[in-house]
Amino acid sequence: MEFMPALYSAALRMTRNSADAEDLVQETFLKAYRAFDSFEEGTNLKAWLYRILTNTFINSYRASKRRPEKADVEDIEDLYLYKRLNELPAAGAGRSAEEELLERVTDDEVKGALESLPESFRIAVLLADVEGFSYKEIAEITGVPIGTVMSRIHRGRRALQKALLEFAQARGLVTAQTGR
Repeated sequence: MEFMPALYSAALRMTRNSADAEDLVQETFLKAYRAFDSFEEGTNLKAWLYRILTNTFINSYRASKRRPEKADVEDIEDLYLYKRLNELPAAGAGRSAEEELLERVTDDEVKGALESLPESFRIAVLLADVEGFSYKEIAEITGVPIGTVMSRIHRGRRALQKALLEFAQARGLVTAQTGR
């Protein structure tokens, strides 16, 4: 039960709906209880529960909601947002670019940008950057090779950078550069 708040938080980010998140966590605990004899003592219980949560989400909710979104993020430049943060007026005043931007961007904008990611990228980024799992643990949780995990995290972060840059440009926090 000690993992319930963290599982609910992850489920809420996956489903984007509190009722569905509650159902997902309940289903996760039910499946974990039924399969507890397959849990190997001494292994990572948190990762095991997240794997059940993720698999349950993928099997149940993705099929019922919609097909996965197709996104072409290959053309998103690495460090897209970061390279443009030096355009902020106070960027050279001893503050980091991250501090400048985070002061002006609210949690809702970051949450919206995260939710706009394609599902496979969103789950990988959430497990890595929000929940703090290692690549190996994420590979175990999602049931995909570690190289795929690394690719999804990289592509997800690049797409997130682009979404946040677009927000920053719309709010006048950075100027749009021609040709990009």
